[in-house]
Amino acid sequence: MSKRVVVTGLGTTSPVGGDVPSTWDALVNGRSGVRYLTDDWAAEMPVKIAGRIAVEPTEVLERVKARRLDRSSQFAMVAAMEAWADAGLEGAELDNHRLGVAMASGIGGVTTLLDNYDILKEKGPRRVSPLAVPMLMPNAPAAQISLYVGARAAVMTPVSACASGNEAIAHAIDQIRLGRADVVVAGGTEAAVHPLPMAAFANMMALSKTASGEEGGDPTTVSRPWDLARDGFVLGEGAGVLVLESEEHALARGARIYATVLGAGITADSHDIAQPDPEGRGGSRAILQALAEAEISPADIAHVNAHATSTPQGDIAEGLMLHATLGAHATEVVVTSTKSMTGHLLGGAGALEAVATVLALHHRISPPTINLDNPDPAVELDIATKARDLPLGDIAALNNSFGFGGANVAVAFGSI
Repeated sequence: MSKRVVVTGLGTTSPVGGDVPSTWDALVNGRSGVRYLTDDWAAEMPVKIAGRIAVEPTEVLERVKARRLDRSSQFAMVAAMEAWADAGLEGAELDNHRLGVAMASGIGGVTTLLDNYDILKEKGPRRVSPLAVPMLMPNAPAAQISLYVGARAAVMTPVSACASGNEAIAHAIDQIRLGRADVVVAGGTEAAVHPLPMAAFANMMALSKTASGEEGGDPTTVSRPWDLARDGFVLGEGAGVLVLESEEHALARGARIYATVLGAGITADSHDIAQPDPEGRGGSRAILQALAEAEISPADIAHVNAHATSTPQGDIAEGLMLHATLGAHATEVVVTSTKSMTGHLLGGAGALEAVATVLALHHRISPPTINLDNPDPAVELDIATKARDLPLGDIAALNNSFGFGGANVAVAFGSI
């Protein structure tokens, strides 16, 4: 565990921007990417808004390549290509046997799966795409990235619902620290803005009931973590990718380093398939594990990018976690939820928010939580409602992710 892990490349495509610079600019300035859906099928949906991608991947990828990828893989490739170039690895000489990928997805190729099932029913089995399986399989994004970069170390696909993207980063840390890889391309992707998952989430009362599309309503105000009026999350789509390296490898090639990756914690609630432990005990253990692995104290944490999805129970549980793990220091930490602007990217959420956490440390600024008009008194945290400067010196930040099935992941990043 002695190897130091650093972040040398970042990539994303999100509801607020088609790349890292545009996404970061939108987050710092509090611009939401939530809007009304214009798809024909949306008219019949109980929920008619979502965080649609800001830039369609077909504007970035070659047309023939894009047609052979599920939408989730398209997002992953756009983000990975940016991160790979940002890390200065295009054309670089690498030992491909020490290059890995850890790319997560909570749901996988749902668009390909359901579209081909419709074709099967309407036109018969001979019209089903011969590429359907390699497009819909959950590890397709990881496999496609591995082909792009030539990775021959482990190519992994963690699937832990909304904790998946952050879990991929945790596994990537292990690969480097265990000496199995020098470089790992890590992150998460999701493309679930589709009628079936949207209807399912709406019917289980997980999506905001205020997102039904009333005439004249402002969709950008619906995702409101920690606000008394919160009543569910807004579905988003997109991907986030980080290039992680051993510090030794990064320094040897003269790479620019954004931040260090200090440690991670992975736990389970064993409480309920969809609801978090109301006291946040599983998430608290994940945070404590991350602090212990990072060998830092609560006082070192200056910033938290919270999972906070804008659900009544989940937001309170996370507040309890932070108080249980950070103690008296919990009210001195600048906390934010970027989901207030992007919506919830499910398996891609933790990865997109990891990018935001790294940039917060790099630029010493926390993005705001928008739409927090009436803070819930049950959550006693210092929540940034405007972009907030972070302290100078050596500081650390937490990125939290929690998912259906009781999955909990916390990753600690450090400044350089």
